Amino acid sequence: MHILNRQQILAAFDAETITPLLKQGFIAYSQQRMQQPPVQHFLFERADGDCCIKSAWLEGDELFVVKISTGFYRNAEHGLPSNQGLMMAFSAQTGEPQALLQDEGWLTALRTALAGRIVAELCAPPNIQAIGIVGTGLQARLQLQCLKPVTDCREVWVWGRDEQALAAYRRDAEAEGFRVRVTQNAAELAAHCQLIVTTTPSREPILQAADIRPGTHITAVGADTPGKQELATELVARADALLVDALAQCADYGEIATAYRQNRLISTPIVEIGAVLAQGGRVRREPQHITIADLTGLAIQDLQIAKGVLAKV
Repeated sequence: MHILNRQQILAAFDAETITPLLKQGFIAYSQQRMQQPPVQHFLFERADGDCCIKSAWLEGDELFVVKISTGFYRNAEHGLPSNQGLMMAFSAQTGEPQALLQDEGWLTALRTALAGRIVAELCAPPNIQAIGIVGTGLQARLQLQCLKPVTDCREVWVWGRDEQALAAYRRDAEAEGFRVRVTQNAAELAAHCQLIVTTTPSREPILQAADIRPGTHITAVGADTPGKQELATELVARADALLVDALAQCADYGEIATAYRQNRLISTPIVEIGAVLAQGGRVRREPQHITIADLTGLAIQDLQIAKGVLAKV
């Protein structure tokens, strides 16, 4: 059995090779050409933490993958990363363990950021004057980096609660070639940005319906377990079109869940990423439409990124 540490995994990671694999995975999910059991969730309220266990097998593959991912959001107070995890690959022929990927949560973060890139290709407005990033952590950084191939825009607004974290984000993003403004007012960010990515574990809405200008696209990646919510329900209900990674997951605990349960999305087009990719289309129909993508994270993404890494080692 191969045992790979984070350094080995990151050395083998290639975004341009793995992005097509992720697209193939989204398509396979929507076409039901795979097995993906329900996600297991743990919630640790006293520690402000959560854990999910995801697994998937794509029909015809030699491997299946089980992934454990954790998020403990007070870790920064102790000098620890908020996210951790690992992936295990097994033979689909014999059940024998083939590889242990001790990625420390990086593969989950990277496949989520690449999903943001794919979504932007499908939904982003044609003219982007500024990108908005809600959050200052690792995912907030990776999402911005993964948008580079999608848009020439290098103007960025960043929202966060902590001034030091905002300052650190600004330094890092400026080193990547972006021109950055920071704010602790989410409405100010929304007033300037046509492409917004939300990346926090918030349990109360950060962006309100009144904040969002016509023609804006929002990619929401934070609501990946029950109870999390970054967008006001009224904002989700206002959207002209919704893109989801998996309707079943998103309707259960994603960003659209509350509006979906309240039957406020009956007339709103909701389509899965895999279905759009298979048809070769786009989600945005009119320049002034507001579009929202809800990413809860799929085990097929974990399988595909693990395969992409293992092919390089």
